[in-house]
Amino acid sequence: MSETRTLVRRALEALGVRRLLLGVHDAALPGDPADDAGRGAPLSLGGRAFLRFAQDLGFDGLQLGPQGRTSEIDASPYDGTLFSRNTLSLALGPLREEGILPEETFREAIGSRPSGERVVHAAVFRNMDRALRAAFATSTRDLDERRLAFAAENADWLERDALHEALCAEHREGDWLRWPERDRRLFHPAAGEENAARSRREELLCKHAALVARYQFEQLLAHEQHWAFRAEAKSVALGLYGDLQIGVSHQDIWSWAAVFLPSLRMGAPPSRTNPAGQPWNYALLDPARYEGAALRFFRRRIEKVLGEFDGLRIDHPHGLIDPWIYPTGEPDPFHAVQNGARLFSSPDVPHLAAYAIARDDQLDRTLPRHADAWVRELTGAQVSRYATLFDTLIAAARKRGLAADDLVAEVLSTLPYPVGRVIARHGLGRFRVLQKMRLDDPGDVYRSENAAPEDWIMVGNHDTDPIWRVAERWHEAGLGPAHASHLAGRFSPPDPTRFAETVASDPTRLARARLAELFLGPAQHVSIFFSDLLGMREPYNRPGTISDENWSARIPSDFRKRYGEDVGRGRALDLPRALAMALRARRIEGQLASWLEERAGPDPAAPVLPSRA
Repeated sequence: MSETRTLVRRALEALGVRRLLLGVHDAALPGDPADDAGRGAPLSLGGRAFLRFAQDLGFDGLQLGPQGRTSEIDASPYDGTLFSRNTLSLALGPLREEGILPEETFREAIGSRPSGERVVHAAVFRNMDRALRAAFATSTRDLDERRLAFAAENADWLERDALHEALCAEHREGDWLRWPERDRRLFHPAAGEENAARSRREELLCKHAALVARYQFEQLLAHEQHWAFRAEAKSVALGLYGDLQIGVSHQDIWSWAAVFLPSLRMGAPPSRTNPAGQPWNYALLDPARYEGAALRFFRRRIEKVLGEFDGLRIDHPHGLIDPWIYPTGEPDPFHAVQNGARLFSSPDVPHLAAYAIARDDQLDRTLPRHADAWVRELTGAQVSRYATLFDTLIAAARKRGLAADDLVAEVLSTLPYPVGRVIARHGLGRFRVLQKMRLDDPGDVYRSENAAPEDWIMVGNHDTDPIWRVAERWHEAGLGPAHASHLAGRFSPPDPTRFAETVASDPTRLARARLAELFLGPAQHVSIFFSDLLGMREPYNRPGTISDENWSARIPSDFRKRYGEDVGRGRALDLPRALAMALRARRIEGQLASWLEERAGPDPAAPVLPSRA
């Protein structure tokens, strides 16, 4: 495998690929029967085995999902907390080895894990809760000292999150909207109620001291394990990329309500991917507080994330620059989001006029409000106003030593003019998702040939079907020949007709060729989601749906064996072979291509790209 990594790294350099990331969320990491509690955990045996697997294959790093704490009834990491880490990602094996988790409790937790290859979120939630309760009950003096030091260092967010846990217990109710008003407003009291709120916080800290201490204890363990996993990744030359979610958890709205607009929520407008729009119900920072509390809150949040990772995926940058918003309280949220507007680009909407940056004469009223060209032009000063939050993020990233290659801006099918102006001034690109391309539109944003060097290219992500299933659907719909013809144009083989016929004849060949297309350029940054690498066919998440199937797929414990077998059958990504195809298509490093092909071994199907003389 070390030879494979060396050849892959040489090929990536020859092709001008600056970053190759493997996307995987914590919950999806494989388990090992010896220490698996039913959900992926980075520092578990399975998580560390997958880390070494990614290093062996030649990746630069892992792109992880959001790390926040999720609730028992909502497994979406994009609804998780902004500061507290998800304790479901704790690996129990290291806790037992350190003497933190009693042996009997460890064996009970491993024996109680749900069966099957998917995460059963609610069952894992309860299983981990029992294990961590037992661990806290046997906490040592050394652990208590570490806990108190951690709590002091992180008091600004940890006290709020711990008090939320205390109030859930106090009222036996997890939804703070059903609490008495004084507790709903514990951190943003009405004028004249500040002293009463302070007294109430002190009362709760005393009354629920044990529960608060346990919350601190669990967060200490979660943060320590993250640092240990990051150190292990660094030891094998892999970076860890975080995910700066745009969403705000229900808990964080309670904690930080003073910095959010009370009557507006963020969503996604109608688009080619979701024609009905998406009413996310995410809170919005109050622009009136950008120069004060809101910006301090935002800076504290991003500094924490940047301090914990080597790179960062910026989820839905539109939400930081010109969010699509709609009022709360409407009975039909889809009607509300479809009739929404951009917060800073709606001078003609009475309740948004005070926030407008674009002027009325800079709008193209022949277009729908969500169109990319709704705003036609902006001055430099206006762009700077749109960029207030984004510039703060980039400045913090630069201060940490991150380069443009370390920032992944999730811009999909829509790129409104203000968003484009802001990300361009920082040298950032957009996403090119190959499975979404339109064959009948030469200018389509998802076509690889239309990419820019700064862009990130992928065949899919956590919100799409794996390319292997997509290619099967293309084949079933009779679209194989059209896709194969496009690919023949991209690879320029000696015999385009034979190439197209070969690719079109089998959906696995079509999927393999699409994966190889990632490396043809001009995009210099490649991201591959774990299901596309491993040949899986089930989607990880279906946007706009609520289902136990979402966020529950897992990499099997015997993934190395299965991967080797599937590569041998042409049903998983053979990275050396894909790179060899790209090298031959680009007419560079012929000897390196031969070495990669030799490393890959016999092609399970006829070669889709004949060697050149």
